[in-house]
Amino acid sequence: MAHVCLLGLGYIGLPTAASLSLHGNKVTGVDVRPNVVEDLKRGNVHVREPDLTAVVRDALRTGNLVLSHEPVAADVFLLCVQSPLDGQRADLRYLKAATESVVPLLRAGNLVIVESTVPPGTTNNVVRPLLESSGLQAGRDFYLAFCPERVMPGQILREIVENDRVIGGIDAESAARAKELYSTFVRGEIFTTDCTTAEFVKLIENAYRDVNIAFANDLSWMAERLGVNVWDAISLANRHPRVQVLRPGPGVGGHCIPVDSWFIMEAVGESPLLRTTRNLNDAMPGRVVEMVLRDLEGVASPKVAIWGVAYKGGVGDLRGSPGVEVVLQLSKRGVRVVAYDPHVPHNEFSLSPLDECVKDSDCIAVLADHREFRFIDPASVGREMRHKYLIDTRNCLDHGRWRQAGFRVHVLGDGTAK
Repeated sequence: MAHVCLLGLGYIGLPTAASLSLHGNKVTGVDVRPNVVEDLKRGNVHVREPDLTAVVRDALRTGNLVLSHEPVAADVFLLCVQSPLDGQRADLRYLKAATESVVPLLRAGNLVIVESTVPPGTTNNVVRPLLESSGLQAGRDFYLAFCPERVMPGQILREIVENDRVIGGIDAESAARAKELYSTFVRGEIFTTDCTTAEFVKLIENAYRDVNIAFANDLSWMAERLGVNVWDAISLANRHPRVQVLRPGPGVGGHCIPVDSWFIMEAVGESPLLRTTRNLNDAMPGRVVEMVLRDLEGVASPKVAIWGVAYKGGVGDLRGSPGVEVVLQLSKRGVRVVAYDPHVPHNEFSLSPLDECVKDSDCIAVLADHREFRFIDPASVGREMRHKYLIDTRNCLDHGRWRQAGFRVHVLGDGTAK
């Protein structure tokens, strides 16, 4: 088995380090944030993911996973650092810094793998030259590959093992070496190609969903103008054997989908389809704000109770969250906003308990489809409110129960807009 030096112990790096080590590989997990490393050594896991704490603690107990503030010499260097969006371009400073930290340790026969999501061409045009500043040549002295993650928050530990993987190498041998490593823990099928194709494939996957969601969001506003229910219409359209429209919502969040369309455009230039997609999805929080204000027309000094500021149901991730944007925009419009989210830590966003959130409020706006919301009693909530308005942007509640409790219910795209 290999000795892997894995750089970046975040949402992807930490589960990958644990999976590799529990399947017999020696892993040195590196993170430049001192508090992260020290907390992990004590068994305190900073990444909120089901079962990850237990898995990381198991990996540490085996002795196969050790933690460090700095990279060490190894057989494989695995780069799992973030590559966030800076405006409409990829911010590669973290990837560059991680790559540069590997250069003094790089030896003949080493394998370097990039897992960070990046614009097509980055492995060849950015990472490769930095590594070759060591005097070693990729494809001759060391191996270089790109292998993107394909996991969903809330399901990472299962999907990191079960999902198929695509590995791109700068040459066939680099791809084969990377496949050999991932085969130690991945049960899904592993496909090999070149680096740029693999980078493009990763972005295609998320851009496809971005486009599909934009279509659903656009349909929601068409439905409002037509006076029909978009949820019923989509459900019926999806009865066609070759149609699968996704669900509309208050916007697109997370660390991948809102970013990856921009990464494609950065590499290839303008794409009218992807730019329209991004504009449509980025406009959704503003449309939800207008929806709230329209429903509250005539209400003096309104208070809105926001349910769910995470970007999706069942997770506490705020990255790119449309719920956060709705809160900010409503506040700027002079609306008093109080938020409740059972998954987001209170030290990451200004949140209130459920009873304080709804007390004297005029409207509840559901922005994340957390399962917990389904079990809240509308009658007891309604007794604490000034006005009983419910706006469900995720179509996740039992609206009959809420109407029976006296609520005026407006669902995104249900055709009831004024």
